[in-house]
Amino acid sequence: MFDRRSLLAAVPTWLTGLALAPLAFPGAALAQPPQKASRVPTPEDAGSFARYIGGVKEEARRKGISPAVLDLAFAGVRINWRVIELDRSQPEVKFTWEQYRSRIVSESRIQRGREQLARHRDVLRRVQDRYGVPPEIIVGLWGLESDYGKQMGGFNVIEAVATLAWEGRRGAYFRGQLMDCLKILQAGDIPPDKMVGSWAGAMGQTQFMPDCFLRFAVDFDGDGRRDLWTSFPDVFASTANNLAAEGWNRAQPWGVRVRLPDGFDPSLAGRATRKPAAEWTRLGVFPNDGRAPQPAEGLASVILPGGAQGEAFLVYAANFRSLRAYNPSDYYALCIGLLGDRIGA
Repeated sequence: MFDRRSLLAAVPTWLTGLALAPLAFPGAALAQPPQKASRVPTPEDAGSFARYIGGVKEEARRKGISPAVLDLAFAGVRINWRVIELDRSQPEVKFTWEQYRSRIVSESRIQRGREQLARHRDVLRRVQDRYGVPPEIIVGLWGLESDYGKQMGGFNVIEAVATLAWEGRRGAYFRGQLMDCLKILQAGDIPPDKMVGSWAGAMGQTQFMPDCFLRFAVDFDGDGRRDLWTSFPDVFASTANNLAAEGWNRAQPWGVRVRLPDGFDPSLAGRATRKPAAEWTRLGVFPNDGRAPQPAEGLASVILPGGAQGEAFLVYAANFRSLRAYNPSDYYALCIGLLGDRIGA
């Protein structure tokens, strides 16, 4: 089964020249700009694509999408071979935890995150009151996903998703995403020419796939539209709503860096081993500053992203799981927490 992140496996433009572990990197589908493809569709390709889109339109009309929306959505849409090239050429090379963290949790990103936190503090506090997700976590995720809105992608999402649906390697998944795009257009959230995003269809400042948009996007500014491209209230509330729906617990932190006791058994590390934080304290696991983890009753796990001799973190199960639902990577979830801590300090 595909999810919103398992599709996005290339390095974002703002991390050019770097290689990251598979499924472990933010803004992944922004890896390449919509430059010219090396292949041009043949007349046979174009005919096949036109017939495919005809079938999509027929299905969409049965599902209540208006002819006017369909005409606008598919006006000028062609096979985008660059999308297919990017889908077929995603790198799968690995980064160490230290390399990943140093590039993601950078001083420049921290400083820009602090500026954004100060600029949007009031609306972020209102979002926190509604959904329980701390402002610094939202800003950290925003910074990872699109570099604070600077890298949202430049592909026509309808064209990109239609191309991938027609191409067929993951046809059923992308046909579903295409139908969801049409539902978003039918609702009037965004006009087709403004629906831009990654080559894989992730959209907006925190990179929602179309199905996630329909499930989690929120009209927080009250203008009648769910706008994840230009409305900061909608972006922040939608991101928080996503995390909350995935189980974010407002009574617990995401986690903390810890020091382990001498002789700690590394087999106890990993998300599968969950104990109350108080039990980890009894085992000699303490934050680096010596304080006992709080709250003591929260289920937590020890994570060793760099191996038994590297850094250790105590992560609270509900909130770490919520972050990993956004991107199924321990590296990713840890970096949101660490970046958020530094932004909010």
